[in-house]
Amino acid sequence: MDQSNNSEEESPGPSEDDMLPSLPSGISNAEAIELLWQVRAKKRQSSPSLPDTVTRLTTPDGSLVYLVGTAHFSDSSKRDVATTIRAVQPDVVVVELCQYRVSMLKMDEKTLLKEAKDINLEKVQQAIRQNGVMSGLMQILLLKVSAHITEQLGMAPGGEFREAFREAGRVPFCKFHLGDRPIPVTFKRAIAALSLWQKARLAWGLCFLSDPISKEDVEKCKQKDLLEQTMSEMIGEFPALHRTIVAERDIYLTHTLRQAARCVEAPSHAQKVPAVVVGVVGMGHVPGIERNWDKQLNIQEIMSVAPPSRFGWVLRTVLKGTLLGMLGYACYRAGGSVGRALLSVPAFQSILGGSRLPPA
Repeated sequence: MDQSNNSEEESPGPSEDDMLPSLPSGISNAEAIELLWQVRAKKRQSSPSLPDTVTRLTTPDGSLVYLVGTAHFSDSSKRDVATTIRAVQPDVVVVELCQYRVSMLKMDEKTLLKEAKDINLEKVQQAIRQNGVMSGLMQILLLKVSAHITEQLGMAPGGEFREAFREAGRVPFCKFHLGDRPIPVTFKRAIAALSLWQKARLAWGLCFLSDPISKEDVEKCKQKDLLEQTMSEMIGEFPALHRTIVAERDIYLTHTLRQAARCVEAPSHAQKVPAVVVGVVGMGHVPGIERNWDKQLNIQEIMSVAPPSRFGWVLRTVLKGTLLGMLGYACYRAGGSVGRALLSVPAFQSILGGSRLPPA
């Protein structure tokens, strides 16, 4: 594939008016803060003309949230994000990422393409260590979905988040928040919601995903994010999975956006003033955030992870016993050196470790 197709298309660069001003020499810190505050206030548009993908939400104290609904594989979404941030000059930018995916913000496009396509043993081991066997394997299968779209389009996901990160750095006093629920919690709750048969059916569908996708398909999906649409089509038969992967994250994103929209302190008179926030989320989350915006939310409920069941322990023990049997047979057929070599492999150590019976 031609290199020009693999590089991330940048949105139009900022004009001179969008850049941070040069401060006069010899001014105090307080004067510099006041000057930058005034510059931002002058640039901030009170009635901006924004893309159709932007939804405007308000809080009781007058804060404004501009919610940009994006497709995770879309150059148009990157332009929408840049346009919105430059127009409203926010106090906070919130993106649909968690601390486990923050590296996406600083990797270049070529590295991200390689990472998405290269699912190796080390990645499988890391996923299992972080999330457990079933959740870790499910994370790898979902990464395969993203890799499939990446390979089809020659474009890595998350360009709109990297654009938001760059633009937020050009706005005085703008904070950058990670707004999504930690991905290990999402995967563990998703796996716990499925029966063993449902897990097998879902894994089968993920393993054999192969439909071709064009860039035109991505832009057509601007009203419903492509990655989430692909997932929704596969998990449509599993309402519990849709609840944990989509609906619960709608609640969490709503919570973090409302937290970000708390009033901020103006430096000139040290009084609280309404905040301006830009949220960057997949288009599929926008309706849920709107529905939850004025509701009382129970965040603790969607952050809990049930301990492993006795059935799950028995299943893992059977699998480990099978592996031990295979290892013993290999040692018998090929000699003890082979067995010792296999036991030194981290993947075997990870799988064979920790068979304690869970409490009743």
